[in-house]
Order: sequence, then structure tokens, then C-alpha cells
Amino acid sequence: MTQTLFQHSQMTAAGHVRAIAILGLPLIGGHLAQFAIGLTDTIMLGWYGVEALAAVTLASSYFMAVFLFGSGFANAVMPIVAAAVGSGDTRQVRRATRMGLWLSLVFCALAMPLFIWAEPIFLLIGQKPEVAALADDYLAIAGWGLFPALMVVVLKAYLAALERTQVVLWITLLAATVNALANYMLIFGHWGAPELGLAGAALASVATQMASLVAVFLYCRRALVEHALFDNLHRGDPEMLLQVLRIGLPIGLTTLFEASLFTASAVMMGWLGAVPLAAHGIAVSLAGVTFMVHVGLSNAATIRAGNAFGRRDRAHLERGAFVVTCLSLMVSAVAVSLFVFIPETLISIFLDQNEPSRVEILQVGIGLLLVAAFFQLTDGFQVIALGLLRGLQDTGSPMMIAVFSYWGVGLPASYIMGFVFDWGGIGIWIGLVAGLTTAGILLTWRFWRYSIRQV
Repeated sequence: MTQTLFQHSQMTAAGHVRAIAILGLPLIGGHLAQFAIGLTDTIMLGWYGVEALAAVTLASSYFMAVFLFGSGFANAVMPIVAAAVGSGDTRQVRRATRMGLWLSLVFCALAMPLFIWAEPIFLLIGQKPEVAALADDYLAIAGWGLFPALMVVVLKAYLAALERTQVVLWITLLAATVNALANYMLIFGHWGAPELGLAGAALASVATQMASLVAVFLYCRRALVEHALFDNLHRGDPEMLLQVLRIGLPIGLTTLFEASLFTASAVMMGWLGAVPLAAHGIAVSLAGVTFMVHVGLSNAATIRAGNAFGRRDRAHLERGAFVVTCLSLMVSAVAVSLFVFIPETLISIFLDQNEPSRVEILQVGIGLLLVAAFFQLTDGFQVIALGLLRGLQDTGSPMMIAVFSYWGVGLPASYIMGFVFDWGGIGIWIGLVAGLTTAGILLTWRFWRYSIRQV
């Protein structure tokens, strides 16, 4: 054991880059493929019509806020399993994953009313009736996909913590392909299918999530027989359930606070009209591509930090944390360049050439992407810091930082700059920058000045 610790603590920076790349690149690819599922909905519905694009922007933000809250239990499974692997405790791996599945199912059952009665909620928060009705139609179908979606996230977290990231990538690529084909068929009515528009996109999403669940279930059952993951799944484990809940609930709330900031920004953009909301949906989608790369690196950071935490190997943890932060900065630099120099080209991907509102959407979207360029660096910092903190199972204080940053700073700043100062969509996005910057600074400080010193 002494020799193993010494070897890990002496790993060079180049060694960390290689290890993070081997683990992280499939995770990044998986997140990008997962993101492509939502991106496909946005692009194809953008071709279908501006009202449909505005509705799916609102509905997707709403769905993602709920989904990301529920995925906190999956995100708790990852560091627990990673630490168990680091300490050689196979039984802990099985226990954590099972209770992650349990908690996710309970969450889905509790969340369903939010999708079934979405329209009154949208109207209550000031959305235009026609957009609220369309978004409700979408969520009445797409909401049922929450059950398979969260089961898939738990099982992917389990596989990723075991460093079986290649299969996570392939399953997600399969799902993205199924979604693209199903969208093309059901939205526009190709290959003999009826033209269902927004409802077609929702059906395609549910079908995709079910296909993903079947694929990942079959892999886990056949390739990891030694864990007997699904045997006696009905048996409770109160001790582990409470541990997953203790770690996962703050993670879910942290993610919810960030997601709700973006959901609130979509709501505020909706107050400005369908065109600004559509431009917002495009800009968020483009910024989300970069964010998925950061999330993949963050997952790799969680797994490697969890392994080091299980071994109590602080030197290895410090150098790995520095390397993954530098890699995130490099990704941010590329994104900033693209958003600043070719915004019109990027936005045009989402719009039909004959769309009557094309020029207006381009004008609004270009301004939003310029603001998005500013928050790339801080957004990367905050998501990497969160990944490292989760690896050390430090989730309570980051949740409080998230409350302050996103709701105490970001949300009020978005409203004040957007409507009190009357800066419109640009002002709303400047508020996003303020919230993300605050979170990036405080979370990074928490990791380097406190949490890492506890190892």
C-alpha cells in the first residue's frame, strides 16, 4: 500500500493529463452526445417554427431543472463508488448504486405533477398563453421520460466510477442517433409517420430515454455479473440510503439552484417575447456545448478525487486538481474565440433561411453570445470546483454557496439589469455572468483553502 501511495503522489503533470484524457474524453463525448439530444430538438423545432422553438426552450429549461435536481442522487453514487473502488470495497459499490436507483424512482413519482400541470405554472409566472399551452403539450408527454432518464444517469454514474467510460459514450451515442432519427420522422412526418411537431419531439425524447435504459441495463447485467446489481433490488438498505441522501440531496439542490437561474432567465426572456426567447434558446444551446465539456472534465475530477480520497492521497489529489483546472481553462479559451469571432455562423445553424424573424433573432443572439463569452471562464471554474468537492464528498457548503451565488446574486442581477435598467436580454445575461462568477470564485476558494486540507 505504501508503494501504491508513493507512485500516485509522484505522478507527473503529463501523467495526470493522460489519465484525465483516458477517463474524461469518453465522458465528455457522452455528455456532448446527451446534450445533442436536446440540441436536436432545438434545431429541428427551430426549422419547424419560431413559436415551437420558443415553447421547447421554455419546456426544456423547466424539464432540465427538475431532471438536474433528481440527478443529485446519481451524482452522489459516483463519489461513493469511486471511493469504494479506491479502498477495495466491492459491497459498497453495489449498495450505493441500488439506493441511488431507489431514491431516483421516489423522486420521479413526486415530480410528475409538475409536468402534468405545467401550463398553470407557466401562466402564473407570466408566460404568453400560446407559448405556455405549447410547452404544456410538450411536457405532458416528455415528462414521463424522467423515469428512464434518471435510471440511466444512476447506472452511468456507477459505470463511470468503475472507469468504464467507453460504454457510457457508446450508449449515449446510440441514444443521440435514435433521437435524431425519431425527431426527423415524428416532427416533420417523414417515412410514413404523421407530422406531430412539438408532440413528435416529446415522443422521440421518451423513446430515446427508454432505449438508453434498456441498453445500459443489459450491459450492467451481463458485463458486471460479479456485482449482482439487480438481484434483490427490492431489499432496503437504510444506512446506505441515508448516506446517498445526505450527499445527493445537497448536490441536487446545488444543481437545481444553478439550473433554476437559467430557467428563470428563460422565463424573463419570455416576458420580452417569442423572438428574444428563441434567441435565448439558441445561445443557451451553444454555451451548453462548452459546458458539457466542462461537465465531462468535472466528472473525471470527481472520480479521480474520489479514488484519492479513498486512499487518503493528498499529493496526488492536489496535482490532479491543478491539471484538470488548466484543461478546463483551455476549453474556455476556445469557446470564447468562437463566440466572439463567428457568432452569426453558429446561430444560423438553428434557423431556416426563410424564417421571417431570422434577422431579429440573429441580432439578439449575437449580443447574447458576446456576453456568454465572458462567463465561459468562471463557468468552467465553478463546475470543476464542484466536481472536485464532490469527489471529497463535500456537498453541504457548496450548496450554500450555490444559494448565495445563483439566487442571491445572479437572479436579482438579471432582473435589475434586464428590467430596472431596461437592458433587455443583454441585461438578463449579464446577471447570469454575475452569478456564475461569484460561484466560480467561492467554490474554487472552498476547495483549495479548506476541503483539500482535510485529506
